[in-house]
Amino acid sequence: MTQPAHSLTGKTVLITGGGSGAGENLALGFAAAGAQVVITGRRAQALAQVAARDANIRAVPGDVTDEASVASIFAQAGPCDIVIANAGQADSAPFSRTSLDQWNAMIAVNLTGVFLTLRAGLAQMTGWGRLISIASTAGVKGYAKVAPYAAAKHGVIGLTRSLALEIAKTPVTVNALCPGFLDTPMTDHSIAVIAAKTGRTLDQSKAALAAMNPQNRLIQPSEVTAAALWLCGPGSEGINGQAITIAGGEV
Repeated sequence: MTQPAHSLTGKTVLITGGGSGAGENLALGFAAAGAQVVITGRRAQALAQVAARDANIRAVPGDVTDEASVASIFAQAGPCDIVIANAGQADSAPFSRTSLDQWNAMIAVNLTGVFLTLRAGLAQMTGWGRLISIASTAGVKGYAKVAPYAAAKHGVIGLTRSLALEIAKTPVTVNALCPGFLDTPMTDHSIAVIAAKTGRTLDQSKAALAAMNPQNRLIQPSEVTAAALWLCGPGSEGINGQAITIAGGEV
């Protein structure tokens, strides 16, 4: 968990996909900074386990791909100063064998979910606010066998840049954080898939992903949290419409 450099006491933050991985770390980091944190996602038990770790965290189960569910999430959360669209899902297949169902699933959670979350978050902001989407290096470059995922993440960055121009004269900013392969359960799943399909060991498969980072390592969720906290701190007012890569120099 990242130790905050500034206090967010009096602020409320809503984090989607808050039941594990980067979302869990974000929740703990923002709670440590003094914010009231609302986490949401489809796995009620996982959310409850995270909420139990800090009294400043509250769980509100919901589905970011469903417009009515997103409205319900915000109604239960109350006014939020900071909204972090972190919910995401990865899948892989050669392009020629990618089904329409796979395509629709990746777009729904990784792009439509961000759209619905940021739209609802912005609508209820009446003053200072921060909108942050957790995108990916897949949003700024291509990776083989994840075309729908990469397309969705590219869409998140386009959405972020366009929205930033619309709200530039307000005290709200919107930015995307683009980590490389994260040391999270979602990456563990990718490692298992690689091992199953290639015959490599889990360690070899993990090393292959780590090698895509010039620092030869997986990115820690705490690094994403640190960047998100910075975007919500003093001096961040001019950071708007940016896709900030957290990937050790990967381009």
